[in-house]
Amino acid sequence: MQTRRRRRYYYAMMGVCLGLFVLAWGVVRFFSVGAAVGLCVVAMVIPPAAAVFANKRDPDDDWWNDPRWDDPKWDDPGHDRDRPDHEPRDKPQ
Repeated sequence: MQTRRRRRYYYAMMGVCLGLFVLAWGVVRFFSVGAAVGLCVVAMVIPPAAAVFANKRDPDDDWWNDPRWDDPKWDDPGHDRDRPDHEPRDKPQ
């Protein structure tokens, strides 16, 4: 799933969460406090689920595959860790 689609799902889920809170204490509580509390319990579960869903890694995503992990010279002194494909330049003596 692409980042844009994940963000849409996340914001949609968070919008539903806020909508449930507003609906529960703005409308439903006049008819049934128990139902309003139930809506709030359901709304309380949505943010962690939205965060997990939004941070799910997909097989076609490569943002998690850092090329530095495969760099054999990572621990060598003087090696530029921010640019793993480039060796450090020789300093003039």
